[in-house]
Amino acid sequence: MKIWPLRFRGGAADGYLFTDDAGGFFRADATFLDRYVSGGLTARDKAFLHLGGHGFEEAGDLAHTSFAYRWSQRQAIRTELGYVILVPTLRCNLTCTYCQVSRAAENARGYDWSEDTTEAVLRYLDGLTTSDVKIEFQGGEPLLRLDLLEEVRSFCRRRFTSSKFVVCTNLQRLGSEEWSFLDAPDTFVSTSLDGDLATHTRQRTRSTSATEGFLSNLDQVLERLGADKVSALPTIDIDDPPDFDELIEAYSSRGMRSIYLRPINHQGFARRARSVDADIERWNMLHREFVEHLVDLNYRTGAGLEEYYFSQCLRRALRPGADDHVDLRNPNFFGSDYVVIDHDGKLYPTDEARMLSRIGRIDLSIGDVFTGIAAEKRDILNAASLNSFDPDCIHCAFQPYCGSDLIDDLSRYGRSDHARSNTWFCRRHTSVFDHVFELMYRGDAAADHSLAQWSGIANWGAHLAPKLS
Repeated sequence: MKIWPLRFRGGAADGYLFTDDAGGFFRADATFLDRYVSGGLTARDKAFLHLGGHGFEEAGDLAHTSFAYRWSQRQAIRTELGYVILVPTLRCNLTCTYCQVSRAAENARGYDWSEDTTEAVLRYLDGLTTSDVKIEFQGGEPLLRLDLLEEVRSFCRRRFTSSKFVVCTNLQRLGSEEWSFLDAPDTFVSTSLDGDLATHTRQRTRSTSATEGFLSNLDQVLERLGADKVSALPTIDIDDPPDFDELIEAYSSRGMRSIYLRPINHQGFARRARSVDADIERWNMLHREFVEHLVDLNYRTGAGLEEYYFSQCLRRALRPGADDHVDLRNPNFFGSDYVVIDHDGKLYPTDEARMLSRIGRIDLSIGDVFTGIAAEKRDILNAASLNSFDPDCIHCAFQPYCGSDLIDDLSRYGRSDHARSNTWFCRRHTSVFDHVFELMYRGDAAADHSLAQWSGIANWGAHLAPKLS
């Protein structure tokens, strides 16, 4: 029998984690590792590996074909562009302390689409080959240009078989026209909720009355549109994080069961107050403690809460093809299935690339709506947007589940070839995946309860965490 190459990672009390290129995994002790590297696998070892899909008898047999299929499902190649992030204005009516987009003042001039840009945006959308489109309105505060949102939505409804719209808004001002726009069945709301009133005020509004107005609007949006049409996430300041229970209460009391802990990004105005790799160890510890808090809370109360990104990483480890989050895609090719159109009509591969370009560090635009995508610039970025051949990643047990973040590397280190194992991205994801597999193999009732909920199955069993004993 031929064995597919195995990567391994130590550190667990019960031995090593082994993974293959298709994402299959198991735990085994140091004696198995010795047998594996020395070519002395026993018949029992080989039977276990064959049963787990880690080996095959000959090319083309069922085990070989199954492995090839699972491997191919982990390669995230998308070709049809159908998700477009639009920034009709960079102006905003808030001055958040951690603003990542370097917003413009509400009364500033020159930060909205011009008539020519608007027409070019519509022509660009008209040129898409997809029949289903998703439009996300970003800013600034996009509701400041409700007229442009209306124009885009009306066009897309006529042009595409199916269209969906997401408005990323701070919900500070909702009048009759805004409500009329948001009430549409094909339109969804995304916002930020940083925790209790004091935390949200400190980080975003700087005014108790403004925060109270936001919370009132948020509650009305949830009641009027329904929780399935509203999403929110908190941005966490590691120097002054919210109390876990107060943060959970802010979400669960409003019927929101998924909380995505987002660290302050190294972009825009936010980067001024932080060093390149600010507090990665503290961030990892906070994230771990929050997940453990949810494990305990879910088991004691049946709350059914999740930390969104941890659940994404768990599902990514368990299922080929579970790569909805761009950070977990490999290859993570740019300008493939989504693109960003800025207030001046420039095209960007990601929202973070737009933010980084805005502060003048580097021009990461890949064209504009007048001339289309600049394929040469896009291809240069794409050449560094996979982890399959990175000298650090090829030895990492988590490579089959992980992705890459070229834009974050450029933002923090000013280069694309910074040693991957030393990057914020790698250190963050190594910590998360260590925790994912620790919970999988913990074997206690509380962990199993949350693992089942987060992975979307009825019950978690030991068969889902294979072990060669």
